[in-house]
Amino acid sequence: MGDIAKGAFSGAWALLVGWILPTAVNLGVFLVAVWPTVRTTRLAAGTVPAGLPSTSLLLLTGAVVLGLVLFALRTPLYRLLEGYLLWPSWLTARRCAHHIHAKHLLKKRRSLILLANRDRDGEPLTEAETDRLAALRADPDLQRHRGADERRGRVQRALLGEQLRRYPVDDRQITPTRLGNAIRRFEEYGHDRFRLDTQVLWDELTAVAPDPVRRQIEAANTHVDFFIALLYGHLLVAATALAALTAAAARVAPLLVTALVALLLTPVWYRCAVAATDGWASSVRALVNTGRKPLADALGLALPTSVEDERRMWTAVTRQSLRPFGDRSDALDAFRSSTDPASPDTSATGPEAAQSP
Repeated sequence: MGDIAKGAFSGAWALLVGWILPTAVNLGVFLVAVWPTVRTTRLAAGTVPAGLPSTSLLLLTGAVVLGLVLFALRTPLYRLLEGYLLWPSWLTARRCAHHIHAKHLLKKRRSLILLANRDRDGEPLTEAETDRLAALRADPDLQRHRGADERRGRVQRALLGEQLRRYPVDDRQITPTRLGNAIRRFEEYGHDRFRLDTQVLWDELTAVAPDPVRRQIEAANTHVDFFIALLYGHLLVAATALAALTAAAARVAPLLVTALVALLLTPVWYRCAVAATDGWASSVRALVNTGRKPLADALGLALPTSVEDERRMWTAVTRQSLRPFGDRSDALDAFRSSTDPASPDTSATGPEAAQSP
């Protein structure tokens, strides 16, 4: 019973902090700045009952209901910001090309900084590195960054590397948006390193992962949810504020200020959500690195000693999960453990056990 209560409280806490709390903030702004104008409109007078509860009760009830609705819609809300939903193909292709160029530009800038610093400190460079440094200094794409980059300190160089790490390793995994790339980089981590597709085997991985890793993933996910809920709530507040300007008794100044501030804060929350994915990425990386062995044991498989064999094993596991049983479904036989950890140990039973010393 204690474990059930603990699990329920953990899930409720993520829902409360990730969706209900930011919804309460947005609803509070709406009630203070927009509702005094909206309630004077003919539509509100005909649909809203006269005897409304107190503002506090209305805020609490509305935050819970709207927070639950946003939570139920979290998948399409994320997909829209990641560039998977409602994006036309021409815009998707254009933005993907932009982010591929931006990723490679960051890689070249980072290489230029490292080689230039080594050359400035008198560290000998190989002939290939010298040619590479000369080519980077002559690269037209780097001209406007070259002066500032070569003066960067260690912390600034680390921040540049942090931006680069928010892109997927494989250019074919690039998405049209920053948030999509920041999330896609850890979605592809297991497949890129071990051919373990975390998107397919997510439930299996989390089922056997250590409790601290699962809690870390949930907490990191909640941080991103918080900013996503703020972002969408601000957009709704701005839209209602602009729509309320058409009312006869509209308070123009407060409505304009509310809409302007909400729209200006929207990209701030978006960037905060992108930055918050760093913790999410590190927790998923820990899940893959520490959960592969328990997952293999739970599936009755022996984790190979070589990385290449392990990649073949996880490829077979993924295919078995996605495809119906067929001719290649016996590919896992080569990786099956000689003993099933779930079966009882019968080696010390029977007449032979009585004769053993």
